[in-house]
Amino acid sequence: MFTGIVTDVGQVRHIEKRGDTHFVFGTHYDVSAIDIGASISCSGACMTVVDKGNEKDRWFAVTASAETLSKTTLGDWKVGDAINFERPMRVGDELGGHIVTGHVDGVAEIVSMEPEGESIRVVLQAPKDLARFIAPKGSIALDGVSLTVNEVDGSRFGVNIIPHTWKVTTFGRQKPGAKVNLEVDLMARYVARLVKA
Repeated sequence: MFTGIVTDVGQVRHIEKRGDTHFVFGTHYDVSAIDIGASISCSGACMTVVDKGNEKDRWFAVTASAETLSKTTLGDWKVGDAINFERPMRVGDELGGHIVTGHVDGVAEIVSMEPEGESIRVVLQAPKDLARFIAPKGSIALDGVSLTVNEVDGSRFGVNIIPHTWKVTTFGRQKPGAKVNLEVDLMARYVARLVKA
């Protein structure tokens, strides 16, 4: 489980396709404190660490299956791309965002990004089958970042990104047309399931 509060922005160092796709990420984390088999949210996708570097050459590696590539933006990542990282929440940690599983539901597209006061208003297009899970004032995770939904219009929705979030995540590098990993709120998913039953 994660909180949607990004704690590092690293970058893709190496990509190798051999059956599954292997990614090597540069990071600012102390990799000596990361166990092989640990989970790390990589721009919203929960990935398992399969290898890592040392304290001087800070990197870790993950393996993505074809299923993961089909449901996320990982298949579009290139060497040099910036990636949001978050280590998993521990019992007793402050829940600063909302409960995020790291199980990406689909990919949303940024439609527009406009200044609004000190913030940036971002409008996104969600996949139509996920629109029913997105509600005004509800929570959503975009590229692993916990955000509050401002308004919903069909399958389009808007969020405001404050200057701090803009600076410490990959959003400051995004432009209209970019794709982001979307995870709907866990509670919304279960409520919809109960209503359907």
